[in-house]
Amino acid sequence: MLSSDLTEALETLGALVKERGLAFDVAVVGGGALLLQGLSLRPTKDLDVVALVKDGAWISASPLPEELLRAAHEVADALDLAEDWLNPGPTSLLDLGLPRGFAARAVTRTYGGLTLRVAAREDQVAFKLYAAADQWPHQGKHLQDLREMRPTPGELRGASVWCRTHDPSPGFCDMLLVPVVATFGVEIHNAG
Repeated sequence: MLSSDLTEALETLGALVKERGLAFDVAVVGGGALLLQGLSLRPTKDLDVVALVKDGAWISASPLPEELLRAAHEVADALDLAEDWLNPGPTSLLDLGLPRGFAARAVTRTYGGLTLRVAAREDQVAFKLYAAADQWPHQGKHLQDLREMRPTPGELRGASVWCRTHDPSPGFCDMLLVPVVATFGVEIHNAG
């Protein structure tokens, strides 16, 4: 999906859930969120829901509410999208915590009955760094996305601190995280 395709899908989904008297509030990350923020031009196949927001609480998006899932499938059929174009793939990130301040930084967008809390650039740098390190030495889409965002040394250092909260092992830092950050000419150490 290109940015325009994703926007059309979200507008259609938001109108559909509103028409049914429903409302959903979700936090999104990943390639689709990058497209929505204009931080990437790389097409994506989906939009990753990291959390549902209910009464101010951020909870697991897995499974997505049945009514939202049904409406998303209808949108997929109508617009010829993959059935899982809206999915809770990264919701496990909640288990060890989103970056501090994520909720306050998120950019809120409303599409009818659908409220999106789109991860801010700073948080996307952290998520993409973690994903790129997790796949290292493969230099795939996550590293490509990170390069396209052109993170500063300070952003990379801050993101690496968060990454280590999700995998504090010396091996993760030394063999995966350090080499990825080094591709940007930035040095980090296991101690932070």
